[in-house]
Amino acid sequence: MKYEAERNSMIQAALTMLQYRLIALAGGNVALRMPCGNFLVTPSAMAYETMKPEDIVLVDRDGNTVEGARRPSSDMKALLYIFNHKPEVGAVIHTHQPYATAVGLVEDELPGCLVTILDACRTAVPVAPFTISSDEGMGKLTVEYCKDALAVILRNHGVIAFGGDLDEALHSAIYLEESAKTYLAARSLGPIHLLTPEEIEAESAPRDNYRQP
Repeated sequence: MKYEAERNSMIQAALTMLQYRLIALAGGNVALRMPCGNFLVTPSAMAYETMKPEDIVLVDRDGNTVEGARRPSSDMKALLYIFNHKPEVGAVIHTHQPYATAVGLVEDELPGCLVTILDACRTAVPVAPFTISSDEGMGKLTVEYCKDALAVILRNHGVIAFGGDLDEALHSAIYLEESAKTYLAARSLGPIHLLTPEEIEAESAPRDNYRQP
């Protein structure tokens, strides 16, 4: 079996998604780009608590199974569309996280009004129009709407978050949810005090003193 370490990291990422209540039961999925040009995709409708490395499916860029006996995620076409149209993306996560999804029911974006969202997602997170699940359209809308953000809220559905690696994609999804909680709480109390474009640009700039060397 190829890529055992990467498969284990995907299962751990899915368990972290469960821990932070970004998904429930077997919802959502995780996908990872491999150096060979193929992709690892979590299987469809399998509980993450009992998932094993061999359950994760290795597919090519067209979705053909290269290695694995399971059926890959029903969202595979959307995930592959993102990978094939954003070569800088190394990992994609799809969730049904409730607070960010709630923002998508009432807003056209989660504005860049908190340092948390800017640090994790780079900018305001747009809301893409509804499209049916298990359809390539989810991927097309993500690519169309994401602009500079590392996540897109799918209206009436959930979130797609991504990054150069699995940690970046996971952090984007988690901090998006935390920011959505704060935003919705503040919105219920009164008008939101937004950051200026200059403040957003300054906060989004890379920092040499953040993270370990």
